Amino acid sequence: MIHCIEGVLISKNIDDIVISCSGVGFKIFCPTSSYSRIGSQGTAVFMFTHLVVKEDAFELYGFVTEEEQQCFRLLIGVSGVGPRTALASLSLYTPKQITLAIASGDYKAFAACPGIGPKIAQRIVLELKDKVGSLAIGDKEVIQAITGDSSNNKQEALTALVSLGFTTSEAAAALAKLSGEEKTEKLVSDALRALARN
Repeated sequence: MIHCIEGVLISKNIDDIVISCSGVGFKIFCPTSSYSRIGSQGTAVFMFTHLVVKEDAFELYGFVTEEEQQCFRLLIGVSGVGPRTALASLSLYTPKQITLAIASGDYKAFAACPGIGPKIAQRIVLELKDKVGSLAIGDKEVIQAITGDSSNNKQEALTALVSLGFTTSEAAAALAKLSGEEKTEKLVSDALRALARN
């Protein structure tokens, strides 16, 4: 397994890069969200990677952060989710957003990704719900807001925001920044202001 690569960036395209390491050029497929964070040609680059072995090819997938790498590995572990589909998910969402969607049962977030239909989206949530805790991404308060370890006021505010058309993960992320001691009405109001700014 090639866990990571460090070298010089010699080519940069929308969905892949080439890193020269000890005289060998490695083509690495990346999420489009990584494109602006990688750097420019000729600069030193470090990427976390995952090697996918196929019958007719060896493909390297690269990530700027270890959280993205971990998230990719979780996603491809679900039956029906291939490397390109997992990459598409990471192009649309951050690891934290993916974690929130899984933890909250928000399968519609995954159904919005290219190559993922409703059945696969539901399977992702079902199979990974117990595993997202293994991702090394912070904000325990966000996860608590989703899993029910938060105040009744936050739970009521979460229900109200979802009824207004926000996804569970969007609502939970907005509420995570607020104090559970506030009244439900104020939580909803403050969360709406935060969501309007995003």
